[in-house]
Amino acid sequence: MRRIAFVLLAAAAVLLAACSDPLPQERREYAGDWRGPQMRMLITADGRCEYSRRFEGGRSSQISAPIQRFEGDNIVVGLGFMNTTFVVSKPPHLVGGHWKMVVDGVELTRFGADEVNA
Repeated sequence: MRRIAFVLLAAAAVLLAACSDPLPQERREYAGDWRGPQMRMLITADGRCEYSRRFEGGRSSQISAPIQRFEGDNIVVGLGFMNTTFVVSKPPHLVGGHWKMVVDGVELTRFGADEVNA
């Protein structure tokens, strides 16, 4: 029974991966591998978000879902009515040649070759 449930979940994940829309042109600077203290957020150009965060006491949170929309600078991620909003208090901006963004109160820095050239 567990094997069937796992196969169904895996199939659903594959199908849902096709549900995301590309990032709008005016939001392309959000794409990248963003990292900060105890937090990582991977935003792909095709509109997916992979998020993980560790909290004090060993708790952690993970989300892997399509980006549904932007509300101002905030990012709404999820499926249907099951979603979460990441509060972006400082959208992507350059600081000393590095891309920075503040999400849910955590300053993130973009890493990797996918950076947008200024």
